[in-house]
Amino acid sequence: MPSSVMPTPRQGDGPQSPAAVSAVGLRKSYGDKTVLDGIDLHIPAGSVFALLGPNGAGKTTAVKILSTLITADAGNLHVGGHDLAADPQAVRAAIGVTGQFSAVDGLITGEENMLLMADLHHLSRSEGRRTAADLLERFDLVEAAKKPASTYSGGMKRRLDIAMTLVGNPRIIFLDEPTTGLDPRSRHNMWGIIRDLVSDGVTVFLTTQYLDEADELADRIAVLNDGKIAAEGTADELKRLIPGGHVRLRFTDPAAYRSAALALHEVTRDDDSLTLQIPSDGSQRELRSILDWLDSAGIEADELTVHTPDLDDVFFALTSDTNQSPKEAVR
Repeated sequence: MPSSVMPTPRQGDGPQSPAAVSAVGLRKSYGDKTVLDGIDLHIPAGSVFALLGPNGAGKTTAVKILSTLITADAGNLHVGGHDLAADPQAVRAAIGVTGQFSAVDGLITGEENMLLMADLHHLSRSEGRRTAADLLERFDLVEAAKKPASTYSGGMKRRLDIAMTLVGNPRIIFLDEPTTGLDPRSRHNMWGIIRDLVSDGVTVFLTTQYLDEADELADRIAVLNDGKIAAEGTADELKRLIPGGHVRLRFTDPAAYRSAALALHEVTRDDDSLTLQIPSDGSQRELRSILDWLDSAGIEADELTVHTPDLDDVFFALTSDTNQSPKEAVR
């Protein structure tokens, strides 16, 4: 992939953190359609990784492969320290999966759904009841436990879905668009659940169509486009890929404003509001340079604000035209 769209190297120029999920050269095609074209992933244990991409980009296919639901055409794949091709059963024992569509059986109660999952994990009757009770309490479903799941709201069904996923105590969870269709309050409640899971050391592989969700939750984000990883990094690293970032200086002293406007290069003036806009990637180095220059010139700005592109800008720049290379897309 073009190095020009990659953010600053992850701390991987030296030894990388142990990977909960590792993929090298992951490929998958359906007939003449290449869905995943040799992608690489390295997801450290105890982190949240978000995979973004337009519809049909291959996000769900990647989840299905890494959770053993379908096989890859090629790739060196390890999940939970297990070789996915050689020992898929060990991978299944280490993971939990919550798909786009709920696995909840609406004809039975929430508690019965939990107990059914406990049976599937071969828990004893007493251990299954204890596990179900603990998870129903953790996900605030005790009052609804005896009611048919068909009566649950969308947010309650999603909470029950994830609670069922946790019955086997997986250390790696794949969440494929877990908040699709939820109202804003339910989405925020789900974010809290995901944060709690990670604080317990669980690794979360998240696909989402909500860019604010990835921005809020993910330690690292990859943008998948046309079967390839167009860019990967932290949210802040990705935002710095896109032009348009700037530092805004606001003055109340007209003399200080004029002095700064004359001395600074490539600055956009707004004489009415006494503000200057300086192109910047928002990095600490650039901010320090601007502050050092103001100090050395004896000029004091009343307000300094940093404006950077958001993930929407990144997403559209990297995926707006599948005929463009990622390098062209961010120009």
